[in-house]
Amino acid sequence: MAREKILIVEDNKALSKLIVKKMESNLDFDVDMAYTFEEAQNLVEKDSDYFVALLDLNLPDAPDGEVVDMILAHKIPSIILTGSMEKEIREKILKKDVIDYVYKGNIDDVNYIFTLIERLHKNRDIKVLVVDDSMATRAQIKSLLQHQMFKVLVAAHGEEALAFLEDNPDIKLVLTDYLMPVIDGVELTKEIRKRYSKNEISIIAMTGTNADLISAKFLKIGANDFINKPFTREEIACRINNSLDALEYIAKIEDMAQNDFLSGLANRRYFFDAMQEYFKEAKRKNESFAMGLIDVDNFKQINDTLGHRVGDTVIVELAKTLQKHLTHDHFIARLGGDEFCVVLKNIDQKKALEFFIKLNHAVAGLHIHTKEKKDLSISVSIGVTFGDLESVEEMINQADKALYIAKKNGRNRVEVS
Repeated sequence: MAREKILIVEDNKALSKLIVKKMESNLDFDVDMAYTFEEAQNLVEKDSDYFVALLDLNLPDAPDGEVVDMILAHKIPSIILTGSMEKEIREKILKKDVIDYVYKGNIDDVNYIFTLIERLHKNRDIKVLVVDDSMATRAQIKSLLQHQMFKVLVAAHGEEALAFLEDNPDIKLVLTDYLMPVIDGVELTKEIRKRYSKNEISIIAMTGTNADLISAKFLKIGANDFINKPFTREEIACRINNSLDALEYIAKIEDMAQNDFLSGLANRRYFFDAMQEYFKEAKRKNESFAMGLIDVDNFKQINDTLGHRVGDTVIVELAKTLQKHLTHDHFIARLGGDEFCVVLKNIDQKKALEFFIKLNHAVAGLHIHTKEKKDLSISVSIGVTFGDLESVEEMINQADKALYIAKKNGRNRVEVS
């Protein structure tokens, strides 16, 4: 699959080369470069399929921003680069369907461009709901958000918005007006917060009425941010991006807290928390389940002779194999080092044992390709116990005893305790 492309039209060759170099090292795009209006026109007439264009306003053969209209005519999303901060020029350009107007004054401005492009790339997968009883305002905000590449839904009041949320649980941001019929913005915010936390959906409230009092009210009941009407397109775009950045940072922190960085599986801490909950539920339902501790045979020797990079490859490939053989009902975690734990939910002892034996054979047939050695074969020992014990800790201890017996009896085998 061909990579997406970015077009840069900039007559300052030193700046353009800096942008291209940073872009190629930081973003996963191919870059086409033009130094004049004519070069840019030739490129887009051959192929106008660009993710975004970065356009200098003043080119040798187009000194008055003519390149903007030409590129927009090809329906290419555009970010304007300029050394001018004249208010009239800025307002004139922002009336066009451009994404942003960036002053190219220093390296921070260049870095902002990369941040913006990364944000736009993410925005294509993000749903935003706009709630406002004014058709004109809905249309204005929808257009602005579509230029920022969001998937946009619109609702005329809170009741309609709640129906959209019911059908689209993947909505990440709600922009809501205050005064609306049926259900107003305050009540809508309260209802959303009953269903979703501030870390799941961001809410930005908007109003032009008694803004000082209303903003505090919205923020106290769970809005993430507040914006006064009328607002500039740059202000609302920045607030939206900041809210989404915060959601993504929180999600990343939660992921790091729950998942093992190397294998991508649940980590030890998350495993014990989740397992304690499931253990109680299974006991209450009288549900049978099984636990298997899995340990790579001779893993220390692999690390010592081939190096830790190869050892890491073994962990990653083993994790993929284990995931491949598990259904979504079961649970897997990396407890540390080369030790994994698999919990088979709602399964009888015979079927559980059959599963672990098949899993053992599957790993024994795994060939891991490394630079140091063309194919590395590994095996695992598995210690199994069942959910008829009194605690998660006791299950871990029993499975560990079975794992010890498997190692003692020659490795590459399954033992039950």
